Amino acid sequence: MRDTPGLPVERPRPARAQLLFWVGIAALALLPLLNALPEGHPLHASDFLVSVIGKWICYAMLALALDLAWGYAGILSLGHGAFFALGGYAMGMHLMRLIGPRGVYGHPVLPDFMVFLGYERLPWYWLGFEHFPFALLMALAVPGLLGFVVGYLAFRSRITGVYLSILTQALTYALMLAFFRNDMGFGGNNGFTDFKELLGMPLGTGTARALLFYAALVSLALVFLLCVKLTRTKFGRVLTAIRDAEARTRFLGYDTLRHKLFVFTLSAMIAGLAGALYVPIVGIINPSEFSPGNSIEAVVWVAFGGRGTLVGAVLGAFSVNALKTWLTTLAPDLWLIVLGALFVLVPLLLPKGLIGLRRPRA
Repeated sequence: MRDTPGLPVERPRPARAQLLFWVGIAALALLPLLNALPEGHPLHASDFLVSVIGKWICYAMLALALDLAWGYAGILSLGHGAFFALGGYAMGMHLMRLIGPRGVYGHPVLPDFMVFLGYERLPWYWLGFEHFPFALLMALAVPGLLGFVVGYLAFRSRITGVYLSILTQALTYALMLAFFRNDMGFGGNNGFTDFKELLGMPLGTGTARALLFYAALVSLALVFLLCVKLTRTKFGRVLTAIRDAEARTRFLGYDTLRHKLFVFTLSAMIAGLAGALYVPIVGIINPSEFSPGNSIEAVVWVAFGGRGTLVGAVLGAFSVNALKTWLTTLAPDLWLIVLGALFVLVPLLLPKGLIGLRRPRA
């Protein structure tokens, strides 16, 4: 690797961590096949398990998005749940356009909740969402545009640290309040649900469940490869320099605004893609996805797994959500206490996260 003058050099991560990721991907790829086995078979995987793991895969993509911004550029966002939810709403709008009596050009005239609320015509911002490519584009573009605008205004003003975290958390809270309103045209507090089909495929079937699972898994692998490639370039080394000493990096002549803005926008787009995959898997999207608590949970995933490692972010997303699923089944009231404890204790007791426990000493 050629060193960049004036910048700290990020040496390649141990191959063992990436091997762990790819072994995990291969193991997860077997799950839909096990689901296809007869229910009495000892290796049969339940429909619930496939859906839950599919949801965790989407969460792992969100964790990767946050780790790219926080772990490598030092941008601690407490609002990435907003980008995730916006991507989910974009896909939900497409799925809602496929429900109801067929109108002009074979597409429904109005989503059913609009008929219930007395809408006479489709709002302009719903136009085009009957087409899947357009909806997928919006799932990337809308979070990306919001991330670009917020990032430009914040980074140009050199807002960093806790002030940036508060700003992003206020953003997601404001969006949550806005999407709860019925007159916004996004289903109010009920959101979108009762989806019927996607790309001509009926949802709720075993085939649809398996295809959605594989779509999420392949997307996770591609996003991981993109993040690994990016962080190993000179651009990635500049990001780590910004994280560790932004003023010095700026003094050396690097455009820190451009670097931070690019990575924050890309991170928002990855979060939006994760949300778009999440909605058809879980079958619902509502304003609660904008809750600031969801963004804080994502920070816990990354910190618990290992900030600035990518593999650790994925590991943290799976492990913390497995703990949440298990604990909310046994003692639902304890989960928020455990989450708060993780938020406080992980930086103190596991500063390098789970992935740091096995990292060889330099």
